[in-house]
Amino acid sequence: MKYPLLFCLVAASLGAYAADPESNLERWWQGKRATGDVFGVRPALEDRGIDLSGKWHGTVYGVVAGGLSQHGAFDQSLHLDLKVDFAKLTGIEALEGLTGTAGVRYRDGSNVNDYVGASISFNPSTYQSGKQWRMMPFYLTYTTPELLGVKSLLTLSAGWQNPYDVFAQQTDSKLFRNNAIISSKGISANGVGWSSGYAAWGGYLKVKPADWYYAQAGLYLAIPEGNNTANHGLDFQGAYPASRNGLYFLAEAGVTPRLGPSKLPGKYAMGGYYWGLENTSFDGTKNDGKFGLYWQAEQMLWRESIPPESSGLKPSGAPALSDQGLRCFSFFNFAPAGNNAMPFYFHTGMVYKGLIPGRDTDQLGMAVALGNYSYEKILDDYRDGRSTHQTYEGVLECNYRFQVNRWAYAQPFVQYIIRPGGTGQVPNATVLGLHFGVEF
Repeated sequence: MKYPLLFCLVAASLGAYAADPESNLERWWQGKRATGDVFGVRPALEDRGIDLSGKWHGTVYGVVAGGLSQHGAFDQSLHLDLKVDFAKLTGIEALEGLTGTAGVRYRDGSNVNDYVGASISFNPSTYQSGKQWRMMPFYLTYTTPELLGVKSLLTLSAGWQNPYDVFAQQTDSKLFRNNAIISSKGISANGVGWSSGYAAWGGYLKVKPADWYYAQAGLYLAIPEGNNTANHGLDFQGAYPASRNGLYFLAEAGVTPRLGPSKLPGKYAMGGYYWGLENTSFDGTKNDGKFGLYWQAEQMLWRESIPPESSGLKPSGAPALSDQGLRCFSFFNFAPAGNNAMPFYFHTGMVYKGLIPGRDTDQLGMAVALGNYSYEKILDDYRDGRSTHQTYEGVLECNYRFQVNRWAYAQPFVQYIIRPGGTGQVPNATVLGLHFGVEF
């Protein structure tokens, strides 16, 4: 059995319901997590400010046309997470807003991209970086409960942290399975420490003077090959010698309006990053670092109405709003072509929640992504006598997530990889897949 702890916890939770199987089994099935309350331990811990959680994801792939060969693959990811509310834990009111976060991860499985031939950025899977056991970020965060009459005005966070978890966040893109859309966003293609497996010492400051506006900036250690599988996320000293390390700076500002009488939520943001490690341009010029800029937009376009008999009221007395409807999202990344392999990346997509009557929590998603490779890199290929070079690469993805209950889902999908590897030497590939998720 691959994950005995997970299955033991589930079995223990089910065993606790044996005295009254019908009502307790129903409560477990409708509950928040697959492991239930674990004999009442979980609610007791949560009352003391300790939240233990986990999630397992697995994906089956089949390359059915094009690519390097027609073949199947399977990979998976297991997360264990801890969050501590220090005010609840200690009973000290002055600590309200102070939390701690930590986690570990395990990934394994075969790489479907061995049969597709795409670049790492456009890998049909996002579970191939930082494989095996990995220490995930652990850090402290403090958010002011109220300051100058504004709730959550300031957030300060620091520790062993990943800027990937803080900047360029785009909720709907996480529905997709291709690495370009869900993770890479064209940034990691340029050698920047942008990956779910990256972590470094540092932190960020966020200012939110109003519900509809925020600005944030972060400063971290730039570690060469910081997301390498071999370091298991334990490279706390950075690279050796220390002179190989640099500084990693990010900044972002955005607005989060709620438009019209339906209060359609949106997010519009722009940001930039500076990866402060020495590098060489394609023409041989030495650089102290590299930078990029990104823009993103998310907007709910249409919201379904709630039937009068089930609409109810919020505690404030305002009518409840449905989260079902049509949403769209876009992301652009730009970086100078002189020392970045992919100076332009773009993706856009749409997600509809609750399209099928009676399936209110299911989601249908469609997205397209495109990355253009540097013309300066092509010229360098010619200078070095290489006749094959990368020009552009893309993917089309469509999926449908069946939400089985609150803690489990199954998601069939199809990806069409355009110019795998960007050279035109590999036929366009069609990948069918089935993705699963369980929260416990």
